[in-house]
Amino acid sequence: MNTGMNWAAFGSAEPDLATTVESRFGAFTHHVLATLRKDGSPRTTGLEVRFLHGELWLGMMPDSLKALDLRRDPRFALQANPGEGQSLGGGDVRIAGRAIEVEDVGTKGAYVAEVEPPQPFHLFRTELTEVVRTYVEDDTYLVVQVWKPGQPLRTLKRT
Repeated sequence: MNTGMNWAAFGSAEPDLATTVESRFGAFTHHVLATLRKDGSPRTTGLEVRFLHGELWLGMMPDSLKALDLRRDPRFALQANPGEGQSLGGGDVRIAGRAIEVEDVGTKGAYVAEVEPPQPFHLFRTELTEVVRTYVEDDTYLVVQVWKPGQPLRTLKRT
């Protein structure tokens, strides 16, 4: 199993991909989060994300099903909102990893001071286990970039 990295470590390892991924998530407010239900089946829900202080943060309403899912099993997948039409400027981006709930009052307080979320709320920091970007190059190639901690960025091209 891959050991996850926080956003800052990923950004240091792959700065160009990190910039593209953060830009794609920044283009829209709401994205799609996949978690695992009690029975192991997938659950998808909408979610806002924040990139702050070297971390990718997931904030959620109190006792939301997605928060309860992550407390039980921290594995998640997150897909950036593709936006309208078929342009996918910057490509399709997905992040997988583990979400760790933040209980520390100081850390949560700093997040509240900056983001001003409705209270109370659950806050999770993420450990990334995979980042994937898929895009079309020159109207010819489907390009898939796959990053995993401790491995070089893989780029696959298909016609």
